[in-house]
Amino acid sequence: MDLQKMTVLIAEDDPHTLAGLVEILQAEGYQALAARNGAEAMELFRRASPDFVCLDIMMPGASGYDVCREIRKQNAAIPIIFISAKSEEIDKVVGLELGADDFIMKPFGTREVIARIRAVSRRCLAARPTGAKTPSFTLHDIEVFPSELRARRGEQVIDLSLREVKLLELFHANPGKVLDRNTILNHCWGHDYFPSSRTLDQHISQLRKCIEIDPKNPRIIQTVHGVGYRCEE
Repeated sequence: MDLQKMTVLIAEDDPHTLAGLVEILQAEGYQALAARNGAEAMELFRRASPDFVCLDIMMPGASGYDVCREIRKQNAAIPIIFISAKSEEIDKVVGLELGADDFIMKPFGTREVIARIRAVSRRCLAARPTGAKTPSFTLHDIEVFPSELRARRGEQVIDLSLREVKLLELFHANPGKVLDRNTILNHCWGHDYFPSSRTLDQHISQLRKCIEIDPKNPRIIQTVHGVGYRCEE
């Protein structure tokens, strides 16, 4: 699994819920594949080989249960999360017995989805062979553990998104160098992504809240006005 290209397949027949999940996952740093029904989900699964899957239960044609069964025939290990309005205990039991790793009930909050997705991502990354795991690295007074989506400052544990890890990896690879906005966006979002003018600034602001002792007076990620950002190790 490439940390830079972690892909999630989302199968959901409600267009608003689907769009919301895609937005949440893309903001976190994942490549999101959207399927509007079970048949599309299976086609995308076979074609794209995602890293994990989010399934609605009630979908036209083939239910999430059906899709889960088919996926498990092909891949016994890939993480699967059910996201569904079916909230009876038996629904959760059936989903888990079919091999799902988690079950999120609708309506759900953004923070809940993010927390569950990060937990699944950590399991995905932890399952990689030891030699394939990305080693930790130090920035200023924090140590970053990419394969855990976390950083540590002494005893303090800092949870990070996939996107935030990508940003920190880029800064670590270019100590003291001023990185212009296009370089950062191309590396951490991709050449085919066209973010709004405030996207990068908002992500840097959020990252500073996570890793800086005083986000208003950052010591790790410095702003270079009119150009971009620089990291002082």
